[in-house]
Amino acid sequence: MALFIGTLLALASCTLGRFAGLDRDRAFYPIMMIVIASYYCLFAALDGAPEVLAADTAVAMGFVLAAVIGFRTSPWLIVAALAAHGLMDMVHHMMIDNRGVPGWWPSFCGAFDLTAALWLGLATARRRPSAGRV
Repeated sequence: MALFIGTLLALASCTLGRFAGLDRDRAFYPIMMIVIASYYCLFAALDGAPEVLAADTAVAMGFVLAAVIGFRTSPWLIVAALAAHGLMDMVHHMMIDNRGVPGWWPSFCGAFDLTAALWLGLATARRRPSAGRV
């Protein structure tokens, strides 16, 4: 169920961004990436262990950096960051013992991330160089 809801929510978010015109601004998907990266920090705060917060903050900062660089250079870096975060969701528990992460989160977030990456990748591939849309 978490996979289905994550996929559906990503499709809804990307569709809303497209039809509301929010994705005309190159910042839409980088901001989405930054928000996504922040959730493990929230879960680390719930866990309460400073070392978990430090580890998850370091990981999040890598995704934030990718989002900022992607914003300034190429949406393909945002596609890669979203996809990488989706894959990271699957192995996060092997890297960091964050007890604040709900059991359903990796499936939900992984599905959201990979769906959003696919959406943005398709949109970027179809974009004409002169068009202002991502």
